[in-house]
Amino acid sequence: MRKQLSNWGNYPALDCDESSFSQEDQLLQYVNTHDHMIARGNGRCYGDASLGEHSISTLRYDKVLSFDIKAGIFECQSGVTLDQVLEIIVRDGWFLPVTPGTKFITVGGAVASDVHGKNHHAEGSFSNHVISMEVLTGKGYVTCSPDQDSDLFWATCGGMGLTGVITKVKFRLKKIETAYIKQKQIKAENLDDILRLFDEYRHYTYSMAWIDCLQKGKSFGRSILIVGEHAKKEELNSKQVRFPLELPEKLKLTVPFNLPSFVLNNFTVKAFNALYYAKNFKKEINNVVPYEPFFYPLDAIHHWNRGYGKQGFVQYQFVLPIDRKEGLAAILRRISEKGWGSFLAVLKVFGKQDDLISFPMEGYTLALDFPVRKGLFPFLDELDAMVLAYGGRLYLSKDARMQQEVFWKSYPNAAKFADIVKTYNPGGKFRSVQSDRLGINNYELAITNYE
Repeated sequence: MRKQLSNWGNYPALDCDESSFSQEDQLLQYVNTHDHMIARGNGRCYGDASLGEHSISTLRYDKVLSFDIKAGIFECQSGVTLDQVLEIIVRDGWFLPVTPGTKFITVGGAVASDVHGKNHHAEGSFSNHVISMEVLTGKGYVTCSPDQDSDLFWATCGGMGLTGVITKVKFRLKKIETAYIKQKQIKAENLDDILRLFDEYRHYTYSMAWIDCLQKGKSFGRSILIVGEHAKKEELNSKQVRFPLELPEKLKLTVPFNLPSFVLNNFTVKAFNALYYAKNFKKEINNVVPYEPFFYPLDAIHHWNRGYGKQGFVQYQFVLPIDRKEGLAAILRRISEKGWGSFLAVLKVFGKQDDLISFPMEGYTLALDFPVRKGLFPFLDELDAMVLAYGGRLYLSKDARMQQEVFWKSYPNAAKFADIVKTYNPGGKFRSVQSDRLGINNYELAITNYE
């Protein structure tokens, strides 16, 4: 079916053929009769990584295959979403090993993007907890793991669907006593203060910070650090302890239509930032909250992406090495000078990771939302140059406009990744708008240009 598709940023919006499947033979027939295609889950990546001439929706391929309640091992088809997994596992005292800021992504998408969460510094990314998976490559179905066809496994984790269609995933879960989080919020006066707090509270499993990108002077980089642990039964109040593993009530707020572009301006962003920082009326607040508002605060507002208007937005996420704090300060200072702040500005610390093509490295990662407007892309090109200069890189799952040079210079294993993709995806059958833009399907030329 020909239709206009876009992912969560609503940019770009492209005319694509979209098909779906519920049986493996249907998928195999589709792959054998089409030249170019890319798998697409729930469309929650932000850019064009799952858009192509032909997009294959995995959402109907959504059966749970097994759940070992004693061992905490879950296996499902790739179209199952994380919220569907949570509905099953939480009541039995299990939780996702790693989760991004939304539960509305598919398990296949979690692997393809190798998602990370607030616990990366302690427990790594999603791929660290995957036992095995099945992938329909250009050579047929292959079951791979860290020990079996490991080249395919690591090229698929974070590989944005270019090795083929992920069909099944088996992964480990995390044991919990309750469905609540013991949370601590601490106000930081400036950037130096928040980086110090990250170090001081590094022993917490979960940590992240909201940061005000528009402040200058002594308040430059003022933030709120949020850390947490899965609460134990004895840490719940008398009401919570009655049903410690009860799933939280689902909220039904929604943004019914695209808001006018004038709603997003320097005044409204500054006002929001001031109110958000002031809501923590004390230096430190400690409480026990359901897991939903801790992990998925924006999921409570359906279609919140419409708040950025019909032109859409770009989420810009980069990571810098742990010893390049000055780069983080320089990039934030440039954003503050430009006056293009973000309602969503999330700072996290990554632990060590040196996988083939996955985004995280040991360092600081900042995610920002920028509405699409005149002059945005030249400004982001400027930020890209700064990220490169400080030894960082951009997240492919959020990317909608990165230049080829930035990708090939910032991902040290890009050529090795592209070579493995060519092995399992001969002829470039699995390709996306992003992979074409970055030259991954024609990597010999790209390597020559950017080595």
